[in-house]
Amino acid sequence: MASTPDVTVYHAAGCHLCERALAQVRALREELAFELEEVAIDGDEALEARYRELIPVVEIDGKQEFVYFVDPAALRRALAQTRGSEGTL
Repeated sequence: MASTPDVTVYHAAGCHLCERALAQVRALREELAFELEEVAIDGDEALEARYRELIPVVEIDGKQEFVYFVDPAALRRALAQTRGSEGTL
């Protein structure tokens, strides 16, 4: 049985690239059936240090897949690969 992938978007207030990436990921959520977590890095020193120069950052199941922008076709492929690799331990 396939599990639902977890997609995390790290973003910050006032970041136009973040706003665009969030809109794209949200728009694809229903079609591609994944869990979405939106994480604002603002004010969190650890997250700021890790992601500020890269945001937006999109991770799928904890693996960084996109920085700066999201290509919808590439997101579809990445999610398909995630689903295809289940059970291959």
